[in-house]
Amino acid sequence: MLVKTKAIVLTSVKYGDSDLIVKCLTQEGMKSYMLRRIFGSRSKKVKLGYFQPMSLLELTANHNQKGRLNSLREVRISYFQETIPVDIQKQSIALFLSEVMASSIREEESNPALFEFVETALIWLDTHKRIANFHLLFLYRLTRYLGFNPDVKQSGEEYFDLLEGSFSRSRPFNPFIEKEKLVLFRSLIGINFDSMDSLKWNARSRQVLMDVLMSYYALHLEGFKEPRSLNVLKDVFNEIS
Repeated sequence: MLVKTKAIVLTSVKYGDSDLIVKCLTQEGMKSYMLRRIFGSRSKKVKLGYFQPMSLLELTANHNQKGRLNSLREVRISYFQETIPVDIQKQSIALFLSEVMASSIREEESNPALFEFVETALIWLDTHKRIANFHLLFLYRLTRYLGFNPDVKQSGEEYFDLLEGSFSRSRPFNPFIEKEKLVLFRSLIGINFDSMDSLKWNARSRQVLMDVLMSYYALHLEGFKEPRSLNVLKDVFNEIS
């Protein structure tokens, strides 16, 4: 079926000598595309440079039955990113989050709210300078669309049960956080990207919170693996106070 859809590139892997397999979050759901003979191609419709992690595209594509690779007829940029491709911090964030989403989002069905969240967040990242906490808030807010967002009704309690996704007055039997980790985690509640400046974290605080969020994802997503780009992200932001 021929469709036109917006898409966000998550991963691209070379296949053989000249082909590329691209995984995208689209308005139609998660889709994978086979781009044949793209290496060395001079095609004006489909260019290799379009398929960088977190590129925002508009596709004309043939969508096949589930389980089969799709094909592309035409590709163009839907939003031209000015800073993400040239800023090492933003590049690192984009690569890390693309890996997280490629591992986390399994559904092939359309999820307009998820797509709009990611698209809006990426445009925010591209157009703002103070972005040291962006990836942490993104991970927290993404849980809403993945189905395991924290229950914050009792957010004043002393413990957070990572498996149940809820705050607790008594010490849980499941993996949990408390004290400093809990304070950092709790500070994400009710925050949006425009109010991130209220989060006065240093490099150590970000590292502690990242470890919490990765543990939370691993408990709720079967087969979730820590992204390979996480160490690069840590190095890039290690010096930021």
